[in-house]
Amino acid sequence: MRTRLLVVLVALALFVVAAFAVPLLSATAQQRTQQLVISRSGDVDRFVVLAQQAVDTRDPAALTAEAQRYSALYGEAVVVVDAQRAPVVQTGGLTAGAPDVRALVEATMRNEPAPPVAPVSPWSARPVLFARPVGSGARVSGVVVLRASVAAAAADVAARWGAIAAGTLLVAVVFVLLAVLLARWMVRPLVELETGVLAVAGGHRAQVPESSGPGELRSLAASVNRMSDAVAEAADQQHRLVADTSHQLRNPMAALRLRVDALGADVRDQAAYRATVAEVERLERILDGLLALATAESTATRIAAGAGGDSGEPADLAAVIAERVDAWRPAADDAGATLLPCPGHDEPVLVAAPEGELAQILDVLLDNAVHHAGRGATISASWEAANGTAVLVVTDDGPGLPAADLTRATERFWRAGGDGAPRGTGLGLAIAREQARARGGVLELRAAVPHGLEVRVTLPAVTP
Repeated sequence: MRTRLLVVLVALALFVVAAFAVPLLSATAQQRTQQLVISRSGDVDRFVVLAQQAVDTRDPAALTAEAQRYSALYGEAVVVVDAQRAPVVQTGGLTAGAPDVRALVEATMRNEPAPPVAPVSPWSARPVLFARPVGSGARVSGVVVLRASVAAAAADVAARWGAIAAGTLLVAVVFVLLAVLLARWMVRPLVELETGVLAVAGGHRAQVPESSGPGELRSLAASVNRMSDAVAEAADQQHRLVADTSHQLRNPMAALRLRVDALGADVRDQAAYRATVAEVERLERILDGLLALATAESTATRIAAGAGGDSGEPADLAAVIAERVDAWRPAADDAGATLLPCPGHDEPVLVAAPEGELAQILDVLLDNAVHHAGRGATISASWEAANGTAVLVVTDDGPGLPAADLTRATERFWRAGGDGAPRGTGLGLAIAREQARARGGVLELRAAVPHGLEVRVTLPAVTP
């Protein structure tokens, strides 16, 4: 937008400058041409008077002497002919027999008006012929022809045009600078508003400057900032509600668990008792998951809004993978799956995430792989590093997920197998996704080849 506005303003400024400059150049040329015509017409009239005196006295000596002095002084030729077209005076190399002189003499003898003199330009070089009849009416006794040089007039026009061009260029530069400043003054607030709106759309807190641009844009910037604050406050209240609710329900759930455990020996229907205990445990896991999800979302919001967060020390991704793989190997053995050892590494693979959060993310991924890949499945956890990022990769060769479920697996409370699935809270991958996003990372699910599931968590790498 800034480029388009700048092009329009510059084009308009140049058009305005040209609209003033072109007529000024034309007027300057015409004015200098008029001065030339007036000056040379006066000289021709003077020679007409001298020629009339020569006709009356039959003595052309004074006329000849004046014509020679004029040609020597100004370098311009003078030709005087009588009524019979015979030359009386010829100076400056111009003769009465020249075709253009002869044609002009004939037209003057017939009292035809002389053609207008073309405006002089800096590149004009052809001399101009001026002619006047000697006598009046039907008693024309001769013709005076003066050939005037336009070199001096052309030089004057060139100098004046140069001054006009310099002034025009200066004005054009000023107008262009004003156009640039005006475009910046108008467009910069719009760019900042766009950035602020995109920040709000991305879950960030917008900080649009309210002191630049037209009043309407300043008012709009203030509105965007208020909207951003309201959105951030609403999100924060939502996170606090989930966290507070989860936290407040933990005490009643703990009391309920104690009472259920105390009744275990007195209940006759042990199957119903075990089902009750399983539901209580599931409720506890849901509450723990909601609290962890609220914490992850709150951290992501604070970091995105620029309010900071507990970034902690960068974690060694390879070391965390090795430690969590060893911790999950007994669970994998109990599930009948094979958890491959972590590949060795010589140097630390540092990522911009605390070790605790990285371990939680890996626990979620390994838990899903161990309990959903099935017996006989092979599970691996590794990493890749490239282009300033480090990628945590957890792969299994189990049944995997249908293509339609790959995009839904990170939704809250979604579980493989639908709502009637016997295990899980449906919050694990949602928590891992929010924890990765809070640290500037991305979690994505892919189908493994030839079958199975591959989960990739891309995190910003940190240079040791």
